[in-house]
Amino acid sequence: MDPMWKSRKVVIVGAGTVGSSFAFALAQKGLADEITLLDANHDLVAGQVLDLAHGLPFYPPVQIHVGEKQDYADANIIVITAGAKQNPGETRLNLLQRNKVLIESIVDDIVSENSQAILLIVSNPVDILTYVALKRSGWPKGRVIGSGTVLDSARFRYLISQHCNVDVGNVHAYILGEHGDSEFAAWSMTNVAGIPINEYCPMCGACEDWSEQLANIMREVKESAYHIINYKGATYYAIGMALVRIVGAILQDQRSVLTVSTLLNGEYGIHDVCLGIPSVLGQTGVEKIVEAPLIAQEQEALEKSASALQKALQDLHA
Repeated sequence: MDPMWKSRKVVIVGAGTVGSSFAFALAQKGLADEITLLDANHDLVAGQVLDLAHGLPFYPPVQIHVGEKQDYADANIIVITAGAKQNPGETRLNLLQRNKVLIESIVDDIVSENSQAILLIVSNPVDILTYVALKRSGWPKGRVIGSGTVLDSARFRYLISQHCNVDVGNVHAYILGEHGDSEFAAWSMTNVAGIPINEYCPMCGACEDWSEQLANIMREVKESAYHIINYKGATYYAIGMALVRIVGAILQDQRSVLTVSTLLNGEYGIHDVCLGIPSVLGQTGVEKIVEAPLIAQEQEALEKSASALQKALQDLHA
């Protein structure tokens, strides 16, 4: 083997539905040479790895194994999907406080191994926990990111493509802000085949009241996760694929523009909060934040989303 060759190693912390779905999708893509899973539930992670390993004859070449914290040392990317579940009668703030402690413990282990990895937070509330992980690690802000609104933006693009009856690959659209109730659609950045959505819809003639239809699409984006959870208990396939997209952009230095959650320090006039914003992703993580010229209504929505997250952080540290 070439002595200069270095494996592409992805460590996944949390072997539940999201972590295992991501591992399965990542293995099939062939983006990683080594996939390592860690979980506090040793039986669960052993079972997930064994199940995944039985598919090795059908994947591109990849090593899949149960990991230990020492695996952080030579990882390229560490993806944290682990998180406590809300107990009956427990407040959202209490749940957030428990998850804060969990994330800080994991980050401490990562830092103790002198890891040079990119850290990707998936655990919810993702924007708050991304901020917690960044501050705990002391790393440069580009190395600690959250999955942000990448999945929300994918849902948005899918629904627009269905509405307009076009290939989703010809739709460019972004959901910005919090991965949660205060997120919003950046309609001024939305286009079909390069044509702004407010020009394409009237030209297309597929519906009479196109502005009302677009409002319905945004509402459905916000409610998608609730519908899926009501139907089957959790969401995991689409977020697994969204994580593959993020990780692929980093491992292959694609310089893709994705709405990951990253720290803003003056961009869009917002300071000291992590939220989903168009960012250029490459081998060092977030390499650049794209400051799009939002219309006034969208800028106001972004500031409102940032304020909601800052309030949650204040409550968390109260």
